[in-house]
Amino acid sequence: MIMAQSSTNVVGRRKEAVARVRVTSGNGQITVNGKPVAEYFAGPVSQKKYLRPLEVSKLTGKYAISVIVSGGGQMSQLDATTFAIARGLVKASPDSRSALKKEGLLTRDARVKERRKYGNAQKARAKKQSPKR
Repeated sequence: MIMAQSSTNVVGRRKEAVARVRVTSGNGQITVNGKPVAEYFAGPVSQKKYLRPLEVSKLTGKYAISVIVSGGGQMSQLDATTFAIARGLVKASPDSRSALKKEGLLTRDARVKERRKYGNAQKARAKKQSPKR
C-alpha cells in the first residue's frame, strides 16, 4: 500500500500569469510544467530569482516542488512562481515566514496592465490627434 505524502498547494499570481505550486517533502527537485526548472527558466538571473525563497528560509533541498504555470510572459511567470514557492514554504514550514516577509517575498505585486479606455487612440493613455492647424 502506498502512503500519501503530505503536501501543500498554493497559488501565486503576477500580471496575467498564474502559478499553481505543490510543495512536498523530498529531495529538492523543482519541476515547472513537467520540465526541470533550469530548462524552463534558463539563465543565471532567473535561477537566482526562483531559488531566493529557498535560500532565505534555509530550506534548500528539503522539499520537492512541482509548478504548473500559465498565462503572461516569461518574467511574470517567473515572478508568479517565486511568489507561489514562498507561500508554499510558509504553509509547509511556518517558522520561515518572518525571514521571507523581511525579504519581501510574500508581497503580491499588484501592478497589472491598464485597461484601454473608449474614445482613445488604440492605447490606454494615447489621445487622438487634433485635426486643427
